[in-house]
Amino acid sequence: MITVLQLFWSFMQIGFTSFGGLSMIPLINSEMIGHGWMTATEVSDIVAIAEMTPGPLGLNCATFAGIRVAGVLGALAANLGMLSPTLTVCAAAAVFFEKFKKSRVLGDVMQAVRPVCVGLIWAVIIDLCRTNYIVSGSVEIVGVLIAALGVYLIFRWKWSVPKVICVAAVLGMIFCR
Repeated sequence: MITVLQLFWSFMQIGFTSFGGLSMIPLINSEMIGHGWMTATEVSDIVAIAEMTPGPLGLNCATFAGIRVAGVLGALAANLGMLSPTLTVCAAAAVFFEKFKKSRVLGDVMQAVRPVCVGLIWAVIIDLCRTNYIVSGSVEIVGVLIAALGVYLIFRWKWSVPKVICVAAVLGMIFCR
């Protein structure tokens, strides 16, 4: 039961201190590794699965991490923790929307937060690249080529992300393992 409460608390902190999407990944990584619930590779796998499944990244990560750590009850606790801050902030924002909309201070705060989020996303990219493309101290060339193909297909040919994920999965199964 302690683990379930810790999951709730961890994901509530993540929900309060991140701004959704990829900015959550360093926090999830830190919590999972810090509690000894997962390794960096397992967190990377959870993020990959969460990206492939429909729904918000944070909730998907909370679900998969919660199940991995404490079963269905852990998944419920992690999801409630992840949603609590959002529900609280949205309720408060709805009450004070007009005041927030015209506030110069809020505009200044958001101006400062945006670059921090970009920095966090780059930190995640670098961390995931180290975890996914460096195996036993050497660069996994096939993985890098598959990633480069994915980027090319998305930006040059405007393929959808699910389509690129499927192609990458097939190529990974054929060439990597």
